[in-house]
Amino acid sequence: MAELPLALALGAGMLAAVNPCGFALLPAYLSLLVLGDDTPRRGVAVGRALTATAAMTLGFAAFFGLFGLVIQPVAGQIQQHLPWFTIVFGLLITAAGAWLLAGRQLPAMAPKLRRAPTVTRSVPSMALFGMAYATASLGCTIAPFLAIVVSAFRSGSTGEGIALFTAYAVGMGLIVGAASLTVALTRTTAVTRLRRLGATAPRLGGALLLLAGAYVAYYGWYEIRALRDPATTDPVIDAAAHIQRTVADSLDTAGPAVIAVLFALLLLVPLLIRRRRGSR
Repeated sequence: MAELPLALALGAGMLAAVNPCGFALLPAYLSLLVLGDDTPRRGVAVGRALTATAAMTLGFAAFFGLFGLVIQPVAGQIQQHLPWFTIVFGLLITAAGAWLLAGRQLPAMAPKLRRAPTVTRSVPSMALFGMAYATASLGCTIAPFLAIVVSAFRSGSTGEGIALFTAYAVGMGLIVGAASLTVALTRTTAVTRLRRLGATAPRLGGALLLLAGAYVAYYGWYEIRALRDPATTDPVIDAAAHIQRTVADSLDTAGPAVIAVLFALLLLVPLLIRRRRGSR
């Protein structure tokens, strides 16, 4: 297999993690990761960050793979309706944020403990968050995904399709993983104290989810308006798009190799810290 298609799929996966439609959900995911972590030890925090990253990436990739294969024959006809999916999921995320902001607890697939409400950060919930991320991102990323990955399956090369799909998922996971590890390694005492305030932490996470969901829903409405009138502009979307483009351009300039090296270095940090403490 040529290296260029693999690199293209890897790069597309990286950019999918910071696409304009779902871009606001990445900070929301990181806030859940921080506020849902109750351990002060870096090694444990890194392990949990990697687990959450794997779960979110799996949910993202599974949804994209299933959706892409199912709708590929009629992608052109339904793509104009994808902004409505963005609106619906944005509203659902907004409702979840409002629920947390009100002091409630999101349902978790685990026994309830008698303690202050916590932000749910279980593996199933992170996988579902990845699926929600993928759903909100459909309008912006389904076209390159179909062009790069699904077209390989249609050409009759199952092996190439699987390899490209894997590269796409790895690219997305690299960005989410690097961000997660950075958060896990740079947690401050202030954040730790904030989590100990009990109900304040989930309310803060709920506020971030509410804002992110509201933006995602608003972006879907903007897409609908833009389809009707290509000259449509919006100051909120333009400001967010500027930030998103800056991040995307930086990732595109760095390339998959640099991000992979950064990811590896972040993994080495807790090992080096543990080794230095052990030598003392």
